[in-house]
Amino acid sequence: MKLIALPAFSDNYIWLLHDDHHALVVDPGESAPVRQWLQQHPHVQLDLILVTHHHADHTGGVADLVMDTQARVLTPAMEPIPLPSTSVKEGDLVNWHGLNLKVLDVPGHTAGHVAFWGQPAGQDPVLFCGDTLFSGGCGRLFEGTPAQMLDSLDRLAALPGNTRVCCAHEYTLSNLKFALAVDPGNTALQAYAKACHALRDQGLPTLPVALSNEQAINPFLRSRSPSVAAAVKNRDAKALDDIATFAALRAWKNEFR
Repeated sequence: MKLIALPAFSDNYIWLLHDDHHALVVDPGESAPVRQWLQQHPHVQLDLILVTHHHADHTGGVADLVMDTQARVLTPAMEPIPLPSTSVKEGDLVNWHGLNLKVLDVPGHTAGHVAFWGQPAGQDPVLFCGDTLFSGGCGRLFEGTPAQMLDSLDRLAALPGNTRVCCAHEYTLSNLKFALAVDPGNTALQAYAKACHALRDQGLPTLPVALSNEQAINPFLRSRSPSVAAAVKNRDAKALDDIATFAALRAWKNEFR
């Protein structure tokens, strides 16, 4: 299985997974990048489209791609997505040419957001997490609560550390700038920020990233750690429990420049 990040819009990634014969794509907010790739690989058939949540920059290209390919579409059961599709929810298992993808409910960014996790044979697992988890950050809480997002991130953080995290946006450098403001003494974070700047200087994506890396550097996965919790409490004295700390951390990020 080959994993490819197709750039879309200004900072989106449409993830494409293929075995040289069949392909799936995740969150095609526009159809052009996928169409171009398929034209360059005429022997590969797109037959599955996965959607993590309802925002237009994740769904806008679905209808055109279905018209081109007749691919089946899987969408979150709790999201308002007006497309012909099959609804999926927590506990569902999607079998795609021998790859089993588990559906995980991860509300927070939106009310019905889902993620897909699976392990191609002989390879590290993959996690298609949409806008729930970013490298060094997490999604804004447009519809969910801090408690929901914290629970969703806890569930993702419990996946195997070698999981390749396939986020839907190239937000890494801005997230790391904030992470360093929160947790400046984190040496793993310092080294990772340096490596990511080098990648972006070469025009390369920072993604996918190992989940073990995020467990070490991402303040939103580490909001209970002494260093992050202390930094948040220093900013907001009302951050006295896990949920209040996470909420204050997310509010801090919303205002950070």
